[in-house]
Amino acid sequence: MCDLQNQVKRVLSARGLADADAPVLLMVSGGSDSTAMAYVAASLRESGVIGTLGMVHVNHHLRGADADADALFVRQLANVLDIPLTVADIDVGAIAAEEHGNVEAVARRERYAAAREALEGLCLKQGVPTSAGRIFVAHTVDDRIENFYMRSIVGTGPGGFRSMLYLNGQVARPLLDCAREDLRAYIRERAQAGLPIARDDEGNLWREDATNKHTDRFRAYVRHEIVPRAEARNPRLRETLTRTMNQIADEDDLMGELADEVAAEQVSWLGEGEGCLIAPGFANVRLPLQRRVVAGIIGCMLGPDERIESASVEAVLAGFADGRPNGGYVVNIQGNLAVSANKQGVRVEPMAAFRTRRKRA
Repeated sequence: MCDLQNQVKRVLSARGLADADAPVLLMVSGGSDSTAMAYVAASLRESGVIGTLGMVHVNHHLRGADADADALFVRQLANVLDIPLTVADIDVGAIAAEEHGNVEAVARRERYAAAREALEGLCLKQGVPTSAGRIFVAHTVDDRIENFYMRSIVGTGPGGFRSMLYLNGQVARPLLDCAREDLRAYIRERAQAGLPIARDDEGNLWREDATNKHTDRFRAYVRHEIVPRAEARNPRLRETLTRTMNQIADEDDLMGELADEVAAEQVSWLGEGEGCLIAPGFANVRLPLQRRVVAGIIGCMLGPDERIESASVEAVLAGFADGRPNGGYVVNIQGNLAVSANKQGVRVEPMAAFRTRRKRA
């Protein structure tokens, strides 16, 4: 058990994920990964490695009685570890139907929105700014590898093959070097050692989501069909692919720094809710950096939980042609953002701001 705790402790320190002064909110579903994360975090709190803990569980109401049982298990886990718990009840199906959106995308958005709200409350209680807090999610090396193969199939943008970030804003992934089976072994060892443990009504040490086995779902298909075959060819797949993804991440970080320099020179943010203006000189920037800068612009405007569509990035870049802004160009992209071009540059703004500006003109 100490080996896993020390491994997580090293990741926290090496990656700058959290320190003894940082309030930490744990996103806990009740599955083996997040359950193990809660036990490890509680141990690290007791040893002074991380600060005050809080826990959030989101009941999406997508799996009926099973979802309610997940929430009950997480309540028991929070009581065992003496961690304050926030349970958010969100009817994701109803929201997705109303918005005509993808259920999984809506669930992710609402889950992180609930986590950010819970983190604000935790930091307020501790008398520290919200920016000082961290949200821990229980993604593992298995999740990272699955993401790698999923993106290999459907395509990805710049840096996508690094798969996951250890730290993305306030969201930290302290288990990203840990294997799922090691986390499950850790929980079993706790139970065998007689340490405080949570069990559901059937005596299980964590909750299993039956949909994880449905291979008609993309991630489950990759998990049960593709990864095992890759491991059969290379039994050290986790080690090999993690090393490759980290090398990609190092180069991605360098490209990100270069893109930040370009953005500082070429992008001017306008007033609140008015978007930004990309200078004419941006047309002469190398295409890989252009894509990164534009993806960053769209991400800033839509928020950290929105996935940036490559079609949206290309639509913004189409505002430049033959080394200058493509005058008269207008297009609507994801998030109801308007992209328009004139001799001053390419403007990206909310559609409402675009229409108001056109009326004035």
